[in-house]
Amino acid sequence: MMRLRTKYILFVVILHLVALVLTYFIFNKDKIWFIVSEVFVIISIVIAIQLYRQLIQPLKTLMQGVDAIKDRDFNVKFLSTGKHEIDQLTDVYNQMMDELRTERTRQEQQHFFLEKLIFTSPTGIVILDYDDKVQQINPKALQIIGSEANRVLNYPIDKLKHPLFEQIKLIRSGETVMVKADGINNYKLQKSHFIDRGFSRHFIMIEDLTAEIVAAEKNVYGKVIRMMAHEVNNTVGPVNSIMQSALKTDQLWAGHKFNTLKDALQVAVDRNQNLNFFMRNFAELVKLPPANKQPVNLHHLITSVAKLMGVKAQEKQIEFEFVLTDGQFTIMADDQQMEQVLINIVKNAIEAIETGGQITFTTTANRKSLVISDTGAGISPAQTANLFSPFFSTKKDGQGIGLTLVREILVNHGFDFSLKTITREKTDFTITFS
Repeated sequence: MMRLRTKYILFVVILHLVALVLTYFIFNKDKIWFIVSEVFVIISIVIAIQLYRQLIQPLKTLMQGVDAIKDRDFNVKFLSTGKHEIDQLTDVYNQMMDELRTERTRQEQQHFFLEKLIFTSPTGIVILDYDDKVQQINPKALQIIGSEANRVLNYPIDKLKHPLFEQIKLIRSGETVMVKADGINNYKLQKSHFIDRGFSRHFIMIEDLTAEIVAAEKNVYGKVIRMMAHEVNNTVGPVNSIMQSALKTDQLWAGHKFNTLKDALQVAVDRNQNLNFFMRNFAELVKLPPANKQPVNLHHLITSVAKLMGVKAQEKQIEFEFVLTDGQFTIMADDQQMEQVLINIVKNAIEAIETGGQITFTTTANRKSLVISDTGAGISPAQTANLFSPFFSTKKDGQGIGLTLVREILVNHGFDFSLKTITREKTDFTITFS
């Protein structure tokens, strides 16, 4: 399309050419009027040039302002020219630029605040683009999935191999589900969407509910245990007292014909003692004191527990192997509680090995972690989901206390942990201290 400036110049040129042709005819008839006509044409040309400068030139200046808006440069403003119409346009343009600059500053502040809010949020947040690729993920979400940003960003969510992402694929926008991905930690997944430039985009919030659920479970089974302990102690104590008094009365057992009854009473006393021991083990879960954190040399603690459990390991021909980092490995923990954690883990590892195996202790300085591996029978996925649940046990006569107590202590310390079957003959219990 022809530009306005070109149209104006073309119109003025044609108009004055016509005027010059007409003055030629006047020249043959009346030279005086010819001169007057020529003066009129010259004045017209001068006026046309002045109008060009007054109208077209300000428009060129405003076009520069339009280019500045296209480049999102809202700092370009124009001075008054002294011409009323042009100054009105200039004032409107300058006011518009001030508004755009203020709006951009406000949006940048809101965007910066939103970015900081997402980055520091205690809830994991994953934001997807229009193609359901991960566009943004905050540090908490990376911590939960145990990955780095470059392994997640710009990847389609259906290509990411993680239990939480597998579950995210199944839920629809607006839904909320509870997930126990690794058999230890409980997460709430909430999927929602927002409209961006006319298109729908999804985001996912991942909330770690492990501590809250553990506290609620502990409160529930604490009440149950206290009630059970009260009833058992009120019953077992007097009954044992009566039976022991009877066993100590020699006149009752003067003849050999009562030996069977005497043995039965002794068995009953022993079973009652076992019942008391059973209840005391459960009571440890309820009475677990707060962690008295002090600097602890983890390598020394590992060596001490290995010596303590050495006899039991030798009975099944199990060897201990140590892959420890050089020097001391200091953690802030309750020495006695952490010793109990290691004892319970090693005890479970020994029980998982039928005969002739290996238990390996590995520490890493960069991740500040301890891995206890065993060559036992492994853990099935169904068992993994319930291993740390109170009173759940895979053993025939198990009480379901050992790993529950381990969970209580590690959560009490704020340490991350996981129990996974790596291969058919290798199970890793990992504790991360940092």
